[in-house]
Amino acid sequence: MRGENEKINQSRRDFFRRAILSSVSIVTGFSLFKVLNTKSKVNNFVIRPPGAVNEEEFLSKCIRCIKCVIACPYEVIISADAEDITDIGTPYLNLREGYCKLCADFPCIAACPTDALSDMVKKPKDVMMGTAVITNREACLALRGLRCEVCYRICPFIDEAIVIKERLNPYTLRHTIYEPIVHKEICVGCGRCEQACVLDEAAIEVLPLKRGDISKHYIEAYEI
Repeated sequence: MRGENEKINQSRRDFFRRAILSSVSIVTGFSLFKVLNTKSKVNNFVIRPPGAVNEEEFLSKCIRCIKCVIACPYEVIISADAEDITDIGTPYLNLREGYCKLCADFPCIAACPTDALSDMVKKPKDVMMGTAVITNREACLALRGLRCEVCYRICPFIDEAIVIKERLNPYTLRHTIYEPIVHKEICVGCGRCEQACVLDEAAIEVLPLKRGDISKHYIEAYEI
């Protein structure tokens, strides 16, 4: 009988030990998650999904549920991991890998359980993810005198967001340069131009806007 009681007591001790260890693990894991996600640093160079509010507000409202990631029918929205430049679990777009298709019904916005993605976006031209900028003018084929109009032709708002401006080639004084000009008040930052750029490293990139103030750009040095 004594042996049986000892076995029962040992089983109880093992049970409580496992319960305590499990509780500690849960608390520790939760604490780590909290640390990783409360020390949010505003990153003004990340392209957020359509409808995203300003970066600081977005980080406070986004609950990292990845519902917008799951809802994207083209798998363009991705969730940040530990190696990315933004908070773990927050959604963003790598436009070099794939551009936003500007879905008519914006399933990503509809899936958001908070107002991190504003439902005020009703049509493609309401989107303000960023604006395209020729960040490497020396590499741009068009600016080097070659007839490349890929970014212009691929733009969903052709002759509105991107137009072609003809000017004399200052080096030859005989040929024409067909320069793509971006009108950032119309460009929505879908990234189609960046994704389509034929260079190994895109000469044109989408840079974030100060959402709510489309007249100013984060990268003043790249103003066209």
